[in-house]
Amino acid sequence: VQLQASGGGLVQAGGSLQLSCTASGNIGNSYIMSWYRQAPGDDRELVAEITSGGSTNYGEDVYGRFTISKDNAKNTVYLQMMSLGPEDTAVYYCSMVTEGSRSWGQGTQVTVSS
Repeated sequence: VQLQASGGGLVQAGGSLQLSCTASGNIGNSYIMSWYRQAPGDDRELVAEITSGGSTNYGEDVYGRFTISKDNAKNTVYLQMMSLGPEDTAVYYCSMVTEGSRSWGQGTQVTVSS
């Protein structure tokens, strides 16, 4: 599976941004697509995930501010981020688990200025 992420950039605190991740390749009927993020010096952490069945799960720090969704026809998952703060600055990675393996996208930088 190949994952192509896009949508990162620079935004002011309080602003919004939407990330997209498009998957291609051997995608099984059952999968989990996720967004992770990693700030300098920190471990990679789960931001949000969505299953093939549409169930979602969010990290504590983003619950209520971020929304994950998917477009099955486009094999694309979106991460709508609102009320962004400097603490959300990180490289965001999309990931997919399907057919017994995990794939990672290339990462997209999100920078929130105060």
